Amino acid sequence: MPSDTKGDRKATLDAASWFFNVVTSVGIIIVNKALMATYGFTFATTLTGLHFATTTLLTTVLKSLGYIQSSHIPLADIIKFVLFANFSIVGMNVSLMWNSVGFYQIAKLSMIPVSCFLEVVLDKVRYSRDTKLSITLVLLGVAVCTVTDVSVNAKGFIAAAIAVWSTALQQYYVHFLQRKYSVGSFNLLGHTAPAQAASLLLVGPFMDYWLTNKRVDAYNYGLTSTFFIILSCTIAVGTNLSQFICIGRFTAVTFQVLGHMKTILVLFLGFIFFGKEGLNVQVILGMLIAIAGMIWYGNASSKPGGKERRSFSIPITKTPDYSAVPLSDEPDEKV
Repeated sequence: MPSDTKGDRKATLDAASWFFNVVTSVGIIIVNKALMATYGFTFATTLTGLHFATTTLLTTVLKSLGYIQSSHIPLADIIKFVLFANFSIVGMNVSLMWNSVGFYQIAKLSMIPVSCFLEVVLDKVRYSRDTKLSITLVLLGVAVCTVTDVSVNAKGFIAAAIAVWSTALQQYYVHFLQRKYSVGSFNLLGHTAPAQAASLLLVGPFMDYWLTNKRVDAYNYGLTSTFFIILSCTIAVGTNLSQFICIGRFTAVTFQVLGHMKTILVLFLGFIFFGKEGLNVQVILGMLIAIAGMIWYGNASSKPGGKERRSFSIPITKTPDYSAVPLSDEPDEKV
């Protein structure tokens, strides 16, 4: 039946998009950990600027070859997106420096309630009781796994608040721009990556010097460290693209909820490859709770009324788009 075929195709693309995001995200975490811990390249903001510069290069090449069609997004929308994205990157780095690891993890967990709030207020989304409870279960499980020592100070709290709200707004805006201008993931990256690359490469060296008291131009660039920098930039292209694909196909909240699967996976791989010192009953229990919450969320949000948009207030601006991965405008996405 045609409807069954369409549903199967959508489910396959959903699974492929999420698998792409998980693989690239976990891969870049492992590479960056080796680059920073082993080779001492601790310039996170500058490295992110290099990531977006590489993404800009790829989107430019694909556009020149005709794989990405021309589209238009107003400059004001691009500037707002870049501001949200850059405040998110810088805010997260500063939050990690000024706060304990425990409070940093709590701040990351609070992105889901903030993203829910944005969807309720801006998109008039309504969540069912089961959907709300499943999100709470995911937050509880990840908190049990990751939150240990918790200490906070005034400037650390402000940095965390800026990081959380800017990240939530950036992820909401990815979905917003793709729906409003009918552009695909690569198209949106082609508009936003150049501005992010330029701004982060301009600000990054100064920000990294403030955070680490080291200069990026004074780093001893060896053959191996340079290889890891290039590898990190290459994987980052996939990470950036997969994030835009997933948020476009799902929503920022779903992306955040299922994103914690990557947290669980990184913990699990860390225990396998780096020893079992941190593995205990509490961590295992937290993993099981979080996974159960994610499964529950997938079922609850896909049911009628599980997560629905009561009204659409966004005027749609049609732009020709022929991106490889189509977007779904169905309000309830089953993952």
